[in-house]
Amino acid sequence: MRIRSTGIGMEFKHTSVLLEETIDYLSIRPEGIYVDGTLGGGGHSFRIASKLTGTGRLIGIDQDEAAIRAAGARLLSYAERVTLVRDNYRNVRRILEQLGIEKIDGIVLDLGVSSFQLDNAERGFSYKYDTALDMRMDQRQSLSAMDIVNGYTQAQLYHVIKDYGEEQFAQNIAKHIVNARKDKPIETTGELNEIIKAAIPAKMRATGGHPSKRTFQAIRIECNRELEVLKESLDDFIELLKPGGRICIITFHSLEDRIVKTSFRKNENPCTCPPDFPVCVCGQVSKGRVITRRPVLPSAEELAVNKRSKSAKLRVFERS
Repeated sequence: MRIRSTGIGMEFKHTSVLLEETIDYLSIRPEGIYVDGTLGGGGHSFRIASKLTGTGRLIGIDQDEAAIRAAGARLLSYAERVTLVRDNYRNVRRILEQLGIEKIDGIVLDLGVSSFQLDNAERGFSYKYDTALDMRMDQRQSLSAMDIVNGYTQAQLYHVIKDYGEEQFAQNIAKHIVNARKDKPIETTGELNEIIKAAIPAKMRATGGHPSKRTFQAIRIECNRELEVLKESLDDFIELLKPGGRICIITFHSLEDRIVKTSFRKNENPCTCPPDFPVCVCGQVSKGRVITRRPVLPSAEELAVNKRSKSAKLRVFERS
């Protein structure tokens, strides 16, 4: 859909992390076609759109209605070259086909949860507020955090919390959740906080940061299928790039970063032949090169003004 001016309730606040570095690495061609797969408040998109001229075009994708509204207002001055779509970036190929676009010059993904989502108590993303368990990035979907907490088996909860939260007390937290919901459904973030707190030894609670941080992260990732979507989308993104086109991805925890690093390396060197083979016979051809051998990290200046950038890492791949 094209941009139109809309009213916004709560202001969509989000500071774009590694903004200057991302724009530099994207190496924007003024008449190129670019995709921002995680539009958010439109920070990266605004900078991209400002560098486009002539036939240059930006497609902004986000599944959050509030993000679409906020970015629409922010990008209004570039409306003639910007198209916003409320969807999941996993559907980028279909979205581009519907727009009559075959190949693109660059893609940006900022995988962090926006400050708006974290700070809006009603969304249920944060353990800092006592509100209904939700955590849906797309509020059109049926599955919520409340469904996961009350509907998953103890074994399923354990694997979610262990795998996605890397929480050492995952087994005990899962057990406490299942025991607590026997009396009544767990409906709020506050109730879940107390259950998690009771499942973690007091001395660990005193030194390990907020006791709910890892479990809330894990449930959010499961609720929105974040890692599954990322894994399924990376090859498609790279296939859609024109020669010389770049994909820039900002991750915020080790699970995401590992997926991106592995995918980029595989697309750079897909050969499956044994190392001692004199020539390649598998027929797998490199799709490009990894630009960032080590991830780009926030500067000391950025860390000083935006604490949420602390765990951010930028990786870049260029299509051959």
